[in-house]
Amino acid sequence: MSSTGAYAPGPAPSGALTAPATTNLFAAVVILVLFVLSAIVSAGRKDITLGFDEVAHASYVAHIQASGQPWPALEQMRLLDPNTFHFTGTANYLNHPPPFYDLLAVLGPKLEGHPGALLVFRLIDVAAVAIGFAALLSLGLAARLSRPEFYAYAVPLACIPVLVPLAGSVNNDDLAFVGGALALLGAWQLLATDRTAWLALALAGVIVAALAKLTGLLLAATMVAGVIAYLIWRKRLSRLWAGAAMIAFAIAAAPYLIYAVHYGSPTPETPAQIALISDGARAAGWSSLPRKTFPEYLFYFVGAFVADWMPALGPRSSLNYAMLIIPVAAIGCGFAGTAYALRRLLRGEETALDIVVVTGAIAIAVTFAIHVDFSYGRHLATGWMMDAYPRYYLPLTAIMPLAGLSLYRAIEEPRWRNVVLAFLIAGPVMFRIFGAPLG
Repeated sequence: MSSTGAYAPGPAPSGALTAPATTNLFAAVVILVLFVLSAIVSAGRKDITLGFDEVAHASYVAHIQASGQPWPALEQMRLLDPNTFHFTGTANYLNHPPPFYDLLAVLGPKLEGHPGALLVFRLIDVAAVAIGFAALLSLGLAARLSRPEFYAYAVPLACIPVLVPLAGSVNNDDLAFVGGALALLGAWQLLATDRTAWLALALAGVIVAALAKLTGLLLAATMVAGVIAYLIWRKRLSRLWAGAAMIAFAIAAAPYLIYAVHYGSPTPETPAQIALISDGARAAGWSSLPRKTFPEYLFYFVGAFVADWMPALGPRSSLNYAMLIIPVAAIGCGFAGTAYALRRLLRGEETALDIVVVTGAIAIAVTFAIHVDFSYGRHLATGWMMDAYPRYYLPLTAIMPLAGLSLYRAIEEPRWRNVVLAFLIAGPVMFRIFGAPLG
């Protein structure tokens, strides 16, 4: 690949103050340290039975340790008792491929019968998520953003409501986050520097995200595939690297092809998985209700998706509901920023920011469409209504603030540019403080 201006990160808007690299680096270090400390505290305090299916994920690890089988039969796994950590007779309902759990089984101490060992596994997850978070902050540093722009990028990442407690839990979403972050950093640097060696990092990120869960594969692979398609379109990618990418995608998809052959689906519906959905729908009273039409379900799904960006274990107050306007407005900014990025791309004026935003938005849209279609099928079959989990999209969570920056750079009026910038920085902080119920 040869260097061209089309791949440059793009200059800051006129009038913007370019922050010294050391200033943004210091801010990044502070944000990363605070994040890690918060995740460690959460790891030490979280109840294993509250949120993120942690009992099931820990049970998967314990089963691999106890059985010595690196690729266990899903229907044979059982859940741990959350108090004694001994296996019960209840079947484990998880249907993810085992690489994430294999890794934890090797790195951590014996889990069966040892509740205290859970903290070690949680801290391993904290370390993994810290790597992903550092990768995203590195992207912001590599982009040579002005100081306000860097805050508009980094603060929303630091304020993701679910990320700290998720990092302090045993959960495969953590590994998917790491893979997506590495894929984003590699793709950005590939576009910004024209050094094809960065494609290796992007492809490694795809594999890591895919080994965690199917949504990780869909998000990371679609985004990187979009970047590769762009480079081929611009005749800037060699056949050797295109071939390497195809091999990497095949490796990433392999676990799901194995499941498809063995179970008939990349997301196997084991008896435990079917029972979880059916019994849950029956207990909630959904199974006896008339099924929603697709437009009705889509409207419900989107609303639940926005609300669950800040998960609430208790009832929300009027203030909590009012705060939901912030993520709605952020999504609006993301749509607008993506539209501007696409326009620049079609005009041949694109930068690395535009390409990453457009390909990331396409990946999110494709995954979201599959997510809704799959969830609607569950709803029709059982009445189930609880599939709208925003944490599934954490592998590409940085696309939203990047799209916000795309919008910010497209605005020429200084007053409105400052309004958008203030919202991008202050909005996530306000939502983090006031969006959740007290207690």
